[in-house]
Amino acid sequence: MTTEPLPDYATKSFWLETAGPYEESPPLEESIQADVTVVGGGFTGLSTAYHVKKAGPGLRVVLIEDRVIGYGASGRNAGFAMTLFGLTLGLTRSFFGEEGARQAHHYMERAVDYVGELVREHDLKCDYERPGFLRAATTPGYAKRIQEEIEVAHRLGIEGISWLTKEELAQEVRSPLYLGAWWEPRCALVNPARLAREMKRVCLEHGVEIYERTPAREIRRGTAITVSTPKGSIRTERLVLATNAWSHLIPAIKPKQVPAWTYIVLTEPLTPDHFAEIGWQNRQGIEDARNLVHYYRLTADNRLLMGGGDIGIAYGKNMDRDSHERIWRDLAGHIVQIFPSLKGVRITHRWGGPVSVPVDMAPAIGTLGDERVVWSLGCMGHGVSLTHLNGLTISQLLRGEQTELTEVFFVNRRTIPWPPEPLRWVASVAIRGYMRAEDRIYERNMPAPEGTLPYQPSDPPAHVN
Repeated sequence: MTTEPLPDYATKSFWLETAGPYEESPPLEESIQADVTVVGGGFTGLSTAYHVKKAGPGLRVVLIEDRVIGYGASGRNAGFAMTLFGLTLGLTRSFFGEEGARQAHHYMERAVDYVGELVREHDLKCDYERPGFLRAATTPGYAKRIQEEIEVAHRLGIEGISWLTKEELAQEVRSPLYLGAWWEPRCALVNPARLAREMKRVCLEHGVEIYERTPAREIRRGTAITVSTPKGSIRTERLVLATNAWSHLIPAIKPKQVPAWTYIVLTEPLTPDHFAEIGWQNRQGIEDARNLVHYYRLTADNRLLMGGGDIGIAYGKNMDRDSHERIWRDLAGHIVQIFPSLKGVRITHRWGGPVSVPVDMAPAIGTLGDERVVWSLGCMGHGVSLTHLNGLTISQLLRGEQTELTEVFFVNRRTIPWPPEPLRWVASVAIRGYMRAEDRIYERNMPAPEGTLPYQPSDPPAHVN
C-alpha cells in the first residue's frame, strides 16, 4: 500500500474526504456505440443507469461523469431522504393545486421507502438509518406556519404527520428556542458519498459502463445522438441529461433552472455529556420553518452537521461558489443559538455545493424535442430520495411505458423559464432578498446567538490506494 495526497474531490465535503479508498473508472478514450447514455454521475444518473440496465440486460448502457461519481450535490448534501417536494407542501399546492400536492407527497413517500428497499436489496454500505423527521418551531410565527402546513397535509388526506407540543418535543430534543414541531416518521439519513459509490458498485455489477473524468463537450442529434467527449464519442439511441444544478451549462435546458449554493459546517464528535444536555437520543433529522431553512442531523460518529441558513448565487456559467465565510460563521453561531450547551465544540469541516432551483421551486422531468432525450432537474436541495425514484421513472419513460410514476404531474410539465443574464441574476437576488426579509420578520424577537464555534480543521486522513 502507498500513501498519497488526498485527491481533488476530497476537499468538496466531509463525506467525500472520509468515504474511504476509491478506484476511479477510466475516462472514455475511444468512439463507442450505446443504446442508452446517461450524462451525470450523481444519484439521478446512477439510479437511471441501474434501472435501465436491470429492465433491459441486453442493452448497452453507458454513464459518463465530468469529474468523479458523487462529485456534485450527491456527495455534498446532508443525507436526508425525506418526503419534502420542492420548498413547502403549501407552496406546491399553490402552484399545482390540491391534486398535484397530494400526488407529489405520495411520490415522495414512495421515494423514501424506495431508498430503504435499495439499501436492503443490494446491501448498500451507507450508514443508513431511519430515525424520522422534526420540523422545529423556533418562534411563535414559525409554530403557526408549521401548524398550518400540518392542516394542509391533513386536508389533503396525508397521514403520518403530527404536531408535537413543546413538552413532547423536549422529550426528544432539548433547545431553549423550541416551541413544538412537525413530526414525521418517514425520513431516513445516509452518508451520501458512500451511497453514491455503492450505487456505482451496483451499476457495474449489472453491466453498466461508467467513465469518469469524461465531460460531455457537445451533443448532436440526427438519426442517432452523438455525445462528444475530450478523447472520444458515444453514438447513442437514447440520452439522459441527469445534470441538475449543472443543467444551465447545456443550452437546450439552460432556462429551466439556476444553481444556488447551500453551505454546511460539521462539529467534532459530541460526547455523552453533550447528549445528556440536549437529548436527541433518537437521532431525528431536523429542520426549522424558515424560508432559507436550517437543516441539521447527527453523523454515524455523532458529529453535528448544520447547514442552510442562507444561499449563494453565481452569475452566468460560474460554478465556483463552494466557499462562503459569512454563512459558515452564521451556521456555527446558530449551533450555539439552538444548543447553548455546545459552546466550545470545534467545527472541523466546512463545505458548500449547488442545488438546482426552477422558478416555481419544484422538480421536473421532461423530454427534449422527442422521446429520445430525457432530462431531470430541480431537486431544490431535497433530492436524496427523489432522485432514486426518478431513476426508475426515467427508465420507464425511455421504454415508452405509461405507469403510475410516468403519469405524475411533474413529468413533462411546463416549466417557467428563467430570464437570460443579467436579468436571471437580478431575479435570483430579488427572490433571495424577499426570503431573507420574511425570515427576519419572523425572527425579530428571537434572541441573538451568544458567540460562535471555533473552526479548527481536522488533519485530513491519508488517501490510500
